[in-house]
Amino acid sequence: MKILLSNDDGVNAEGLKVLVKRLKEMGDVVVVAPDREQSAVGTSMTVRLPIKLHEAAPLAKGVPTYSVEGTPADAVILALEWICKGEIDLVVSGINTGLNLGYDVLLSGTVSAARNAFIRGIPAIALSVEGLQGNHFEGAIRTGEVLVEQFAQGKLPKDIFLNVNMPNINVKDIKGARPTRLGELSYIEGVREDNLIGKSGYFWITRPQAAWDLSEGTDMWAINQNMISITALNANLTTDTNHADTLQRLSDLLYQQLGK
Repeated sequence: MKILLSNDDGVNAEGLKVLVKRLKEMGDVVVVAPDREQSAVGTSMTVRLPIKLHEAAPLAKGVPTYSVEGTPADAVILALEWICKGEIDLVVSGINTGLNLGYDVLLSGTVSAARNAFIRGIPAIALSVEGLQGNHFEGAIRTGEVLVEQFAQGKLPKDIFLNVNMPNINVKDIKGARPTRLGELSYIEGVREDNLIGKSGYFWITRPQAAWDLSEGTDMWAINQNMISITALNANLTTDTNHADTLQRLSDLLYQQLGK
């Protein structure tokens, strides 16, 4: 398989590095990622300025690695339309530090990177782990390995776009995996004036702590139960969760494989 890896945490993010080192054993891996942290930029693309592409130090031996002075969407578009030109079989975005649950998928650079593959007819996975530091990446790495293997064996449909979220715990403590729907997590952003700069007209956008939708079957419910959440997304926002049978099989398989 030819696998493109990207993210929104930047080309030097730890989650990307550990994923590259494992997935390079399963296929031909190319890395194209933003040159810096780009969380919460959503589907933003650079259309009024040129985009600078740099060849970067390989994240693993033999893995072509590029950094892009732009957004996650920019990175994947540049990779698919210029660097790789139709050679990619699967795109994996992550491993993101921090969950992408509920309506936050609309803001997520991690999800946006995967989405730009999906709308080009390429299967895509956004992979995230709870927590911004002290992350347990092993469960997410092994989840990525299982999913890539399923694609390689032709056991997954090619019209699939997965948002996978992991609890930040040891693999042995994961209680299972569930197909989920997006919970109704919604922030009502606020504004506060910046009093530190000493000049008028400067403000911060603030986000209060949102209450999780813990209804059974939501992505938040699964994480709260120390389970892996697998949600099938679609670029068409009017559609409901699909691939229910596939997600159930994947959920069962992941839990079996992670126990090995």
